[in-house]
Amino acid sequence: MLVLVNGAYGQRMATICQTQGLEHRVLNFEETQKVGVEEVEKVLAEDPSFTNVAIVHCETSSGVINPVEEVGRAVKKLCPEACYFVDAMSSFGAVPLDLIGGCVDFMVSSANKCIEGVPGFAYAICRTDRLLSCKGVARSLSLDLVEQYLGLEKNGQFRFTPPTHAMLAFCQALCELEQEGGVKGRAKRYQANRKVLREGMASLGFQELLGETHEGYIITSYRFPDHPAFSFKDFYSRLNEKGQVIYPGKVTKADCFRVGNIGHLFPEDMQRLLHCIQEVCADMGISLPLKTSS
Repeated sequence: MLVLVNGAYGQRMATICQTQGLEHRVLNFEETQKVGVEEVEKVLAEDPSFTNVAIVHCETSSGVINPVEEVGRAVKKLCPEACYFVDAMSSFGAVPLDLIGGCVDFMVSSANKCIEGVPGFAYAICRTDRLLSCKGVARSLSLDLVEQYLGLEKNGQFRFTPPTHAMLAFCQALCELEQEGGVKGRAKRYQANRKVLREGMASLGFQELLGETHEGYIITSYRFPDHPAFSFKDFYSRLNEKGQVIYPGKVTKADCFRVGNIGHLFPEDMQRLLHCIQEVCADMGISLPLKTSS
């Protein structure tokens, strides 16, 4: 397995490989940069023996959207027998992804995130021939996708008790996704959320972690203010008390926090968040707009 890593969730896939005893190699990239197609091509050209290549579509530790389709085409060109695995947990449903054109063999995502269901199960979209080729090699009884697929094809039943409540919510969420205009419609709302947040935070002096070359709209990372009164724990708690829950940062080198643009949120919700951030900063004795550090 060649694991392409530019954040915490790519690293998690490498950890899974290590835990399962799978032979793997990690190709690391800077956490503020996209996975480099040319670098991947170089590694595959030098060693075409990889049987699997794995990548994260939206690396939500930072907000980077990786060039999944371009990497997939490179994999198929240089290692045509290798399986291409895509973690689309935080992107599927709102970020366009051409599974055929991108030569994706396995894609996994979640019932919540951009689909806006409730947490409770994950699903895989697979090329059937690739899936069936895995028969008999699963390292887990309950997570054997081949046996689950064969069981559903045979009698339409799950092998073990399914999360029926989460599945009903997922069904309703898919209906609402279609009503909103599918992937394009949902992306439009998330992009509007991101625009309000980005412009508002810039006016308050907050600095984004990622540069202008990144077009992601799933999550936005901001560097901690360079101010003696700023404490993320205090900042987080005060926002939480106002009903505004944000993410702590998950990047390894920069101190930052993350704001999600997804879920059942609208531009007016982002305006509300910005108002609360101003109130919290005032209560903490932090003057806005922030002064840029020299």
